[in-house]
Amino acid sequence: MIEISLGKLVLLALIALIVLGPEKLPGAARTAGALLRRVRSGWDNVRAEVERELEVEQIRRAAREAAAHAEAAQDEVKQGLQQMREPLAQVGVEAGSGMAGSPPPGLNATSTVSDSTEPGAQAELPLGESAVTPGTSSHDHV
Repeated sequence: MIEISLGKLVLLALIALIVLGPEKLPGAARTAGALLRRVRSGWDNVRAEVERELEVEQIRRAAREAAAHAEAAQDEVKQGLQQMREPLAQVGVEAGSGMAGSPPPGLNATSTVSDSTEPGAQAELPLGESAVTPGTSSHDHV
């Protein structure tokens, strides 16, 4: 801003005293002080508004970067799942084509194992059937 030294301030006061006279000088000084306060206040308001806008822009930029990182992570997860599904699907197809023929040696398609009374033990079902636990349907098992 404008630099006013003590010598310049004294010179300005003498010129104002000569031009305005001793009667009007105190009123002019009050008016000049009020005007200077308004200018400083306006300048401070503008500076604060610019700083707020810069902060908002930084927050927006950070949000965009976070969204981009989240999208990239989501894509990586999708790719990983796809890479896992492809071999599993091939194994399922191969297992399905192998099961379509005859059962493995020593196993009859209708053979079952007797029910066990041990906790956690399950009775085996004929081949091709899946066990359904109480409270679920056969559609719940994937």
